Amino acid sequence: MLNLANKITLLRILMTPLVVLLLYFEGPTVCKIAALAFIFASVTDWADGYVARRSNMVTSMGKFLDPLADKVLICSVLIMFVQLGWTEAWVVIIMVCRELVVTGLRAIAIDEGIVLAADKFGKAKTILQVFAIVPLTLHYPLWGMDPQPIGQLLLYAALALALISGTNYCYDFYRRTRERKDSGKA
Repeated sequence: MLNLANKITLLRILMTPLVVLLLYFEGPTVCKIAALAFIFASVTDWADGYVARRSNMVTSMGKFLDPLADKVLICSVLIMFVQLGWTEAWVVIIMVCRELVVTGLRAIAIDEGIVLAADKFGKAKTILQVFAIVPLTLHYPLWGMDPQPIGQLLLYAALALALISGTNYCYDFYRRTRERKDSGKA
C-alpha cells in the first residue's frame, strides 16, 4: 500500500505529462503556467522526503520512486526543450546518459549488496537543473529581461556537476566492488 510520502512522489511523476503538454503549446502565458506546474512538481521532491522522514515512512518503494520521479520530470522537460529548440541536444544527451549510467550502476550495486548513496554533487546537480529549467521554461521576456541566458548558464553548471557526480559514482562503484572482491579472496 502506498503511504503519503510515496503518493506525493507519484504526483511528481503524474505532473510530468502536464508540464510537457503545456510546453508543447508555446506562448508567454502557457509557459508561465508550465513553469508554475514544474515548480509545484519540483517542490514535491522536498515534500515527499520531509513527510517520509518526519512520519517515519521511509520505504524501499520510496527510495526507488523518488530518484525515478526526479529523472522522469527533469529529463522529460529537457528533452522537450530540445524539441522546441530552447537548448542544445548534446547537453541533454549527456545529462540523460549520465542518469542512465548512474541508475544502472546503482541497480548492479544493490544486486552486489552495495549501496551507492547520492553525493553532494548529484544533489547540487538536481537543484541546479531545477533552477535552470524555470527560466528556460519562461523563455519569453519577463519584466523586460530575457530569462534564457540565466537558464542556459545554470544548465551548463548543472552539466558540469552531472559529469563530476557521474564520475564519482563510477569511481565509487569501481572502488567498492574491488574492495568486496579483494575481501572475498582473503
